[in-house]
Amino acid sequence: MSEAPAEGTVLSRASSDSGLASLSPSQFLRRQQVLHLYRKILRAIRDVPAEADRHYLKDWAREEFRRNKDATEEDAIRMMITQGNMQLQELQRTLKLAKS
Repeated sequence: MSEAPAEGTVLSRASSDSGLASLSPSQFLRRQQVLHLYRKILRAIRDVPAEADRHYLKDWAREEFRRNKDATEEDAIRMMITQGNMQLQELQRTLKLAKS
């Protein structure tokens, strides 16, 4: 069984794909929004105090983004970005409450 690639490897491989040249400007911007959201979620997860919870959340986030990586319908992608931002805000609120 092979080891999973490092986090940066997945993102750098995705950004070096030759298919990027064929993206429309709106697709390119949407892709940037998705990558930005993914990074923000992973950064927020770093603040989770329990290691087991951090591991679970990181695996969950990776799986959600992988599961939806082939989505092409603009409305569906916008909805997923909105939902992801709401989940990020909820995580950030929960972490803020836990620190108080």
